[in-house]
This record gives sequence, structure tokens and C-alpha cells, in this order.
Amino acid sequence: MDAHYINLKQDALLHISGPDSLQFLQGQTTCDTNQLDDAHAILGAYCNPQGRMVCDFLLCQLGDDHYAMRMRADTIQNSATTFGKYIVFSKADLDSDNRDWQTFALYGDNARQVLGDIFPNLPEEKLGAVLEEDYVLVQIDETGNQYECYINGQTQSELVDRLTTTLPLSSESVWQSLQIESGIGRIEPATVEEFIPQMLNFDITGHVSFTKGCYTGQEVVARMHYRGKPKRRMYLASLPDGSSPESGTALFTGDKTQSVGNVVNSAVDSSTQVVLLVVATVDGVESGLHVGAIDGPLLNIRELPYSL
Repeated sequence: MDAHYINLKQDALLHISGPDSLQFLQGQTTCDTNQLDDAHAILGAYCNPQGRMVCDFLLCQLGDDHYAMRMRADTIQNSATTFGKYIVFSKADLDSDNRDWQTFALYGDNARQVLGDIFPNLPEEKLGAVLEEDYVLVQIDETGNQYECYINGQTQSELVDRLTTTLPLSSESVWQSLQIESGIGRIEPATVEEFIPQMLNFDITGHVSFTKGCYTGQEVVARMHYRGKPKRRMYLASLPDGSSPESGTALFTGDKTQSVGNVVNSAVDSSTQVVLLVVATVDGVESGLHVGAIDGPLLNIRELPYSL
């Protein structure tokens, strides 16, 4: 697969700046912000007091006391409003309306080779980051085939032009399918405050630190980790064709009228197959999951790239 770029429209950056930014996020989110610096990005989530996730994000540094949470664009305003209830007590400010920064995805078997001709330096590991003047490049996978780049288009317009003229454009759905196949779930508007982190396997994918101390919803998340076992987990699935089910769509098994799970994310991949991440009970997965109704399409459960 040759390298391509995508101008991500379904993702956006929630900016946070000020000397208390990381301290504020440390007390509010599931990730350990002490692990963040200009050479490393981190994954995380923000929960309500009941441990249900308001949003997921990738957090990176954009400059001195300037950070950004990349999240779904359709969850950013709700997330900013929720964060805003507490940030008034910190020397930090949120900005959910900054349109200067653009979000790009870059992928392909030769992505590293091609990007080496565009950027002077490249990350060396998964979630490694290279921060330069008004842009940051983050490696998303282990192999160096997937990257995200956040660029201030006002000050780095030449870099944007070089990127978009060097690489061919691809569809956002293909990028979403690659992330689905990597087993990374995303919170969408239909699933805000529906899932605890373990339901999306965030305790496995590195979104949650169990050593950082207290944060909003921490008691529920930690209790599940140390004393319980989630009744529902996230699974990778596919459908041979058709349209992508919407996030939150109910899943059914057998002749039971009560839902046993929900669609988390779905997209059409490069072969026109529908790939999905779904949250469901173990029994439901073993009995067979139907989308939307007891006689709906039957999901093909696939192997995740990590062990549950």
C-alpha cells in the first residue's frame, strides 16, 4: 500500500495552554501526564464521576505550555464544556475554536521513506513525537506505517503544500478502518457517557494509568481493575458489504429481545468490507451477534491485535 495523506475532518484539536495545563489534566483524565513531553504523545480518556467516558483523546505538546487533545470533532464542544467547569480554578485555558491548526493522517507501507523527504526528523517509536515550529508529527503504530500530523496552516502553509502535493489523497474512511483494525475504540456522540474504559479495552491499549493517583471517575475504574471483571469487552468484527452501522447501534443474539452490546465504531475499508468495533458480552459473542435486530446482519468476529 503506497503512502497517502488524509485531511481529517472527523477529528479536531482541543487546545489547552498555561502553566497549570498538565497539572489540571493529571487530576481530570485517565492518563499520566508526567509521561508527556515534546518527544512523546499519550493516549487517554476523560470520565464522569461514575467512570463513564465523556471523550477519548491523543494528547501531545504543541509548544511551551501549549498542548492539544486530538479527539472526535463532534465531541469537542461537549468535552470543552465539561472540562470548563473545573479549569476555572487553574492557570490554564481551553480553546475549542482554533481553526488555524489542521489535522492530517499519513499512512502506507512506504510512509516513512516518503515522509523522510518532507520532514527533517521522524519519530522512532509508537506514540513518539517530533515537535518543530508550529507542527508536530506523531507515529501511531509500531511499524512506522501510520502517522498523524498537526500543523498550524497559517504559519506553515508551505509545509501543508509540500505534504499535499507529494502524497496522493485518500479517504477518511480508509484511515478509520485502519484504526478500527488496530483495536482502538473512539467515543462518538451516541456513546458519550456510555462506556467505562475497560469496555473499550483502554486498560490494555494504554489509555489508563493505574499508578498515577486520583482523577475524575478513578474510584470506579480502579475498582473494576483490581476487584472486578468487566461484563462486556470490545471486539473486532466485520460485515462482507453494506453500509456502516451507526455508533451506538444495538446488538442482539439468538431470539433475545434485550440488547447484548453496541457498535462502537464502523467504517468501510479499502476492499469495501465493513469493519467494526463492538462492545458485547462474552456469551453474546459466542452465540453470534446480529446488528440492529435479532434478524439483522450476523457479525464475523475477528482477532484483535492484542490479547484480552
